[in-house]
Amino acid sequence: MRAHVGDWIVVESRHLDGPRRRGRIMRLEHPDGTPPYVVRWIENDRETVFFPGPETHLETGHGRDARGHASA
Repeated sequence: MRAHVGDWIVVESRHLDGPRRRGRIMRLEHPDGTPPYVVRWIENDRETVFFPGPETHLETGHGRDARGHASA
């Protein structure tokens, strides 16, 4: 996984009907965009160092709002 500052991290729930987590990548720890990432989570506005797992995917930072909807 390679990310850029401003991309969105989306973590799918590992449980049926569990919540999806979304956060914006605020800082990269490696210049090549590999993990870990400093992520600000939208549900609590906290920043954490995050190592993505298999339930994680990226959405580019362009054209999406905080909830993942296409912006006009």
